[in-house]
Amino acid sequence: MTIRFSALRGPASAGRVRAGRALAVRTVPGRMARALWGWLHRWLGLSVGLLFVLAGLTGSLLVFYPELDRGLHPALRPVPAAGRPPSYEAVYQALLRAEPGRSGPWRIEVTETGGPIPIRYYWPAETEARSFAPLMLWIDPHALTVLRQAFWGDYLTTWLYDLHYRLLLGADGAIIMGVAGIGQLLLLLGGLYLWWPAAGKWRGALALKRGASPQRRIYDLHKLAGLTGLVPLLVVVVTGVLLSLPGVVRPLLDRVSPLHVPVTGSVHLPPEGRRLDLDAAVAVARQRFPTAELAWIETPGLHQGAYRINLWQPGEPSRRFPRTNVWVHPLTGRILDVRDGLRDRAGDTLLAWLHPLHSGEAFGMAGRWLILLSGLVPPVLCLTGLLRWRHKCRARRASVAGKAGS
Repeated sequence: MTIRFSALRGPASAGRVRAGRALAVRTVPGRMARALWGWLHRWLGLSVGLLFVLAGLTGSLLVFYPELDRGLHPALRPVPAAGRPPSYEAVYQALLRAEPGRSGPWRIEVTETGGPIPIRYYWPAETEARSFAPLMLWIDPHALTVLRQAFWGDYLTTWLYDLHYRLLLGADGAIIMGVAGIGQLLLLLGGLYLWWPAAGKWRGALALKRGASPQRRIYDLHKLAGLTGLVPLLVVVVTGVLLSLPGVVRPLLDRVSPLHVPVTGSVHLPPEGRRLDLDAAVAVARQRFPTAELAWIETPGLHQGAYRINLWQPGEPSRRFPRTNVWVHPLTGRILDVRDGLRDRAGDTLLAWLHPLHSGEAFGMAGRWLILLSGLVPPVLCLTGLLRWRHKCRARRASVAGKAGS
């Protein structure tokens, strides 16, 4: 006669046995998922971890790159910060005198604090082989003389920018950084999953254990650094991926929410035509947005194109790169197209927020400092993660050696 074990123990014991078996069944997938995430976290850290460190450190330096660049170049320091030019048409004429052979459009930045005027010429013949290397000039707003001149990528801050964004590899480097950013996102989410404590163990999971071994102290430093920097790092990594892969992101967004395409037509400028000066073009744009601040002026080329006046309205996330634009005909002063940065569709709104979130500008000075500090977290995570991996490797080797010896 066969006697069932559950019957021998009684109904209550049988219930506990069934519950234990069900718990065991439920924990097997959990253990497998944890092992998979542990393996993925380890190898992502060993592969994309170095790029994570590089992006973090260079990103921290670039948070204040206009201020850093000005501090590194003595020629820009004597100009009073509050200086403004007598007119922007006078600035444009000074450009034509200084660079008479350049017939393309110029982009003049109107900084919030004044001082030396940063200007870009996007298509210099000297750097046409590079994917992006405009001519950069700084003009004294009073004397209207060129204080400094260089090509993008040939001086420290722009070299750091290219290293951060494209690994100095052009468009291919941007793709590499975008794909690596996806790996970094999985690295962060995997670390959060592996750390997530069971019910009732939150206090211990958030604490530094006193009197712990060096190995435990390394683990605590790793987890607390990751938790402290998790939110800003997630923002920086996600926005970095989207900024690095515009060829993928923009078409997808355009299908969901059509992006703004300027409707300006083909504007040709005859040699004898009298062009509207810059100040008049700015006045036309300001009539359309009277409370906005001037941020950029883009001139037409000598033979074709329209004025593009960039304005910042309170409520836009970026003062330096706003999305309120007015395109003005350079002969008639007629408005050709308008884009209101406060009334963008969802796709354009998302694109408008990417860079200011990535740099912290969207939240003012506090946001910039937060992003700067968050860029110091990846080196800590990488170093402590590497040390923790070495500790585990040593422990595993010691365990194997112990078993072999016995």
